[in-house]
Amino acid sequence: MNKPVICVMGATATGKTDIAIDLRSRFPVDIISVDSALVYRGMDIGTAKPAPEVLAEHPHQLVDILDPEQSYSAGEFVADARRLIDASHAAGRIPLLAGGTMMYFRALTSGIADLPVADPAIRARIDAEADEEGWPSLHARLAEVDPASASRINENDSQRIQRALEVHEQSGVPLSEWQSRDTENPAGEGLRFIKLGLVIEPRQLLHQRIAQRLNVMINSGLEEEVKTLMTRPMLTREHSSMRSVGYRQFWEYLEGLTDVETASDKALFATRQLAKRQITWMRSETSMQSFDALDSGTFDAISTHIAAEMG
Repeated sequence: MNKPVICVMGATATGKTDIAIDLRSRFPVDIISVDSALVYRGMDIGTAKPAPEVLAEHPHQLVDILDPEQSYSAGEFVADARRLIDASHAAGRIPLLAGGTMMYFRALTSGIADLPVADPAIRARIDAEADEEGWPSLHARLAEVDPASASRINENDSQRIQRALEVHEQSGVPLSEWQSRDTENPAGEGLRFIKLGLVIEPRQLLHQRIAQRLNVMINSGLEEEVKTLMTRPMLTREHSSMRSVGYRQFWEYLEGLTDVETASDKALFATRQLAKRQITWMRSETSMQSFDALDSGTFDAISTHIAAEMG
């Protein structure tokens, strides 16, 4: 019989962490983070990372495992997650995956699918940057995040450079990694995924929560956190960690490229766009049970659903 794995997924600001922690009171679960930013040490405020005392009481695996100069791919997540899932089952417990990096969920449960669709806004911005810097400069940027693709693309091949940069920015995964994978998924063999999706409708309510959370981050010292990260000699705003929403925008502000109001507005817009992409991913998920994140009865409903799925 396939072994159960609980998956709590949802857009940013839908309360996934709270649900995962609450479920520990009813089920013998081990929480495994599914978040491409929470893996980094020193990125606490801008990622809404649970407080140290919360993590001490409710351990989350795959949190604070890397320095922000390091990279972390979907393939590495799959390998790490499968190892932790097997260890949880071996201990007679239930692995609970919680987070909003939908690419990681998809890579584990279904394999890497087709490339992301084109994003006109990202393409327009890349074109604008190319007008200012030149395509060879953008090719050099591509070489930093995806050297395998850069080695195959001429430094003046604008269309291919643009697409490779676009795919990396959308997904956080290099184009070369997408192209080297197929949709077969041996990592999910022997597992039964119980997919729980947290949703907030109408969208305006989600946007309000996103704005409120960003304000809390700013008031809690996001600017100072980014300032501290900028003192790391090897870290630049082009690293994958610093492309996380909030960090890139405030880095640009601290470099004098924008003012603080513009940085805040850009961070809010980027977070809304992230939520939009997350929701799009969720809509394509198969066998996912959706729950209203704002309904007071959601925790009980989720618990009942899990109990039924567990038999």
